[in-house]
Amino acid sequence: MLAPAPAVRPGGIGAALAIPYGQFFQSDRITLETSHPPSAPAGPSSVPPPAAGGFASARFVLVEPSHPGNVGAAARALKTMGFSRLVLVAPRVAGVLADPEAVAMASGADDVLAATRIVPTLADALAGVQWSVALTARSREYGPPRLAPRAAAETARAQLASGEIAFVFGNERVGLSNEHVERCSAIAHIPANPEYSSLNLSQAIQVLAYELRVALLSGSPGGRHDGAAGTLARADEIEGMFAHLEAALVALDFLDPRNPKKLMPRLRRMFSRAGLEREEVNILRGIAKHIVLKTGGGER
Repeated sequence: MLAPAPAVRPGGIGAALAIPYGQFFQSDRITLETSHPPSAPAGPSSVPPPAAGGFASARFVLVEPSHPGNVGAAARALKTMGFSRLVLVAPRVAGVLADPEAVAMASGADDVLAATRIVPTLADALAGVQWSVALTARSREYGPPRLAPRAAAETARAQLASGEIAFVFGNERVGLSNEHVERCSAIAHIPANPEYSSLNLSQAIQVLAYELRVALLSGSPGGRHDGAAGTLARADEIEGMFAHLEAALVALDFLDPRNPKKLMPRLRRMFSRAGLEREEVNILRGIAKHIVLKTGGGER
């Protein structure tokens, strides 16, 4: 059972120094294990359009958070680093944004908390994003490329030159599922003490937000490292491409949908390293479409 949080004066020094995170939540550590936790109903929310600049083009996504206090603490962590876009995917607690624990732990970041979006799926949370990184402690055999937090922040800074990016965090107890991770462009891991590496969710957010802040303040967002001038494809466009490719491979009898094994995760990993541009995605979708039509599989 969670202990009740002591009264906190919003914005006061006591709120910042006197009360350690762990005192509030004894079951809020990120274990980052793979599982498929059940979804919870999401409530409506809206957020104003982002202003120009890298800070406003970065969103932080929490997948199925369990504790309202962690949501409030996440809002506070983001505001201290200059970020304001928090997205919740199917939070476990209904009305989480108005929950007293969330409000208390936001402690002055009420504006970030109030503007938090709630969506039903990770696909919705990543709509319009061209590059994303999932925080996970576990290596996936066929998962996206693995980066250290600082390298992830530097890559995010470069990607912000041409679009929006997202940092994705899992549920406090079970982390992110394989399906969630495969939707991201890369994975990151905080190299904590191996004898005690469990981090509070908001602490993990603070680390990544700090690294991104440092990267953004180190200079104006740079261009793409490979010198390409094309517009990178968004997450939803890439997902559409994978759906087309899967249909084409099934039509060719190259992929058995009843026993797919690891083919699609391997293809996801391969393409995640490529940094696909929108035009390249359209070409691949066109090829897949014609394969389906020529084999009599029908248009998808």
